[in-house]
Amino acid sequence: MTNDTTSGAPITAPVLDWASDYDIFDAGYVADPFGIWDELRAACPMAHTDRWGGSWLPTRYSDVYAIAHDVEKFPSSNGISVVPIVVPDTGTDAGGQQAPVLTAGVPPISADGELHSWTRRLILPTMSPARVAEYEVYTRELCRRLIDEIVTRGEGDAAAEYAQQIPVRVIGHILGVPEEMSPTFTEWVRDILEFAHDPERRRRGVMGMIGFVQQAIAERRAEPQDDFITELLASEHNGEPITDPVVMGMCALLLIAGIDTTWSSIGSTMWHLATHPEDRARLVAEPELMPTAIEEFLRAYAPVTMARRLIEDKDYNGCPMKAGERVLMNFPAANRDPGVFPDADKVILDRQQNRHLAFGAGIHRCAGSNLARMELRVAVEEWLARIPEFEVVEGSAVTWAGGQVRGPRSIPVRVA
Repeated sequence: MTNDTTSGAPITAPVLDWASDYDIFDAGYVADPFGIWDELRAACPMAHTDRWGGSWLPTRYSDVYAIAHDVEKFPSSNGISVVPIVVPDTGTDAGGQQAPVLTAGVPPISADGELHSWTRRLILPTMSPARVAEYEVYTRELCRRLIDEIVTRGEGDAAAEYAQQIPVRVIGHILGVPEEMSPTFTEWVRDILEFAHDPERRRRGVMGMIGFVQQAIAERRAEPQDDFITELLASEHNGEPITDPVVMGMCALLLIAGIDTTWSSIGSTMWHLATHPEDRARLVAEPELMPTAIEEFLRAYAPVTMARRLIEDKDYNGCPMKAGERVLMNFPAANRDPGVFPDADKVILDRQQNRHLAFGAGIHRCAGSNLARMELRVAVEEWLARIPEFEVVEGSAVTWAGGQVRGPRSIPVRVA
């Protein structure tokens, strides 16, 4: 099947040439993209594909950094995903009602200019070091509860039962959502980010998430609470209340960007510690290495590849980019560029020079980086304090999900 550039339908044929026909959803790419990046960096650092409507994949740090900063040529307001995440406004739900849509996008990440600036300012206080320190109390207590369950059995899934449980509950805590809704949020996020080949699942995830936010907004208007949604509803811009579409988009962004990304970072780190006993032992023996170790895990296992969709034809360093095509800001590949990071494919716990791009670059650099760092650090600290010795269960399968967010979905481990 060939690509339909109008509908964005995928090419299902196997990849034969990564330089001219890559697919970030390919099983081989998801399992091990590192060798592919190395080959492209040497032979074709700006790869191209016609899949998913056409896109470009930079693999050098310098290109990714430059593109991330250039919001004029590569705007965020024209699309940030390889596969559109907005439900078409002609759709209806199972009850025949009009499907909800994100008419304002998911600002600030999907916006440039003024909309980006003032919506980002609204988020930053919630993600400040002082507020994150408050969330850390809840996060530590949560991690200890999750670890207790695994220790009691002597085995468990370090991804599904630990890493994936932390960010969804922390974000829910910030939004004022009860913990029992965590599995539902998890499914919605997976539907949106993981199942690019299944339009119905993506649709289900978007409709479920937006429907929840709509209901939560109505409930907070009737009865304000001590949470982020209530704070947004009480905020103003230019003397006017924030409109519901903007509130919806900002809450959806918190759910989409704050859950899968962070659980993927935590999961990848847990996989590394389970499969690299020398690093695990060193971190247990030298806890003062934790700050540089966390930055190194973020660099080596950066999960997120963002997209920018071109409004008009552009030439970038001799690459003829066409309107409608996307440029993928391949932050994970940039973080593995040996021209910037010596021994780029090695995890060095005390790496001193580490200007990684795990949180992006430019005006759209992740506003929640303080929160993500805290969650990753606390998850590792609490786990190693209780479980300094653990390993992947022999003969079990470690599974990974990928595309725009790559991370392990299952890490069966046995604890000592």
